[in-house]
Amino acid sequence: MSGKKIFNHDIMHCTSDAVIGNYLYSGRVLGMTEPDDLIQIYPDLKSQWTSITDHYRNIGLSHSHNPIWDVSFQQLKKYPDYEPSVYIFGDALHEDSEDEDWFRERNQEWQNVVEFINSKNNFIHLAKELNVHVPLTFCADNGTQLPQNYSDLPYPCYLKPAVSVDGAGIFRCENPEELHEALSKLEDGIPLQLQQEVTAYKFLNLQYQVKNKNVEPLAATEQVLDGFSHQGNRYPTAYEPWELVEPMAQWMAEKGMKGIFAFDVAVVKKENDIDYFAIECNPRFNGASYPTGIAQKLNIKSWSSDNFVTKYRSLDDIDLSGLEYERSTDTGVILYNWGSILVGRLGFLLIGSVEQQDEFRKQLKQRLE
Repeated sequence: MSGKKIFNHDIMHCTSDAVIGNYLYSGRVLGMTEPDDLIQIYPDLKSQWTSITDHYRNIGLSHSHNPIWDVSFQQLKKYPDYEPSVYIFGDALHEDSEDEDWFRERNQEWQNVVEFINSKNNFIHLAKELNVHVPLTFCADNGTQLPQNYSDLPYPCYLKPAVSVDGAGIFRCENPEELHEALSKLEDGIPLQLQQEVTAYKFLNLQYQVKNKNVEPLAATEQVLDGFSHQGNRYPTAYEPWELVEPMAQWMAEKGMKGIFAFDVAVVKKENDIDYFAIECNPRFNGASYPTGIAQKLNIKSWSSDNFVTKYRSLDDIDLSGLEYERSTDTGVILYNWGSILVGRLGFLLIGSVEQQDEFRKQLKQRLE
């Protein structure tokens, strides 16, 4: 290997079509790349390249100068001397795809552990085996294997397909009637689980990275939620229960996991204590990975990420003057999910104290309206 990388962070093989603009997310890894790297980007984003690279030059963020305007995994085969970086090592939607063959040939152990832990049921079984604290959960190969008396189940609870894409098919059930209705909406015969709802004070994202076969904590962030919807992440956090999920992280590394992956963890306040529950593992990059990568490159100490809606459809129309990140003050904003501007959506890093972040959020909303 030359030490250089080729990045393909298209998410279309691991996301629901219901996610608006999901085909435009391949560019959000740009801020994590270096000048000699290659990056595959959806071709429609060529019109935004000058604007985003001008923004990164203004704030002093290095990035690839070698875009490939094609997100096909077949492109990876053309550059065998470049180390591949992908969103997820496998095809989460199409088991028999040609891409699956490439992943298998490249590193079957990595592909196997991703496929295994991507199942919420496998996650629960492994957690129990390793004594990792998880919520009360019933796992089943299909709906007929669930406890037949729905009244005996804990409520509220979540009905989840064992393999879910972007939360699709997950239902919150307050009572047996809602559970029965939710079951009727799921495909027959699929593995699923029922999980007791955790009344959490906060939800955390604990990211790990495998380097030279060693697994290391990467960053602990708090999830910023809008209701039940994930809006962004905040760093730093006062809660870093690495010891909770460390056994699973070590197990994954031993089985062949590479790159970045993360655990979702619930923080529950008790009268005189705090309890933590592991909820699931994302064996891949996730929404927190991209702002984390940029923040670590620039040694940023306090930040949050947030998503915005705008009337604009081109970066050329957006004025960030006076808001762009400045190293001298370690404050400002950085655009990281820029490709989705074509459908009126953007992802920003907001840098500074919590009060400064709130002010930047307010000013961005005004400029994007």
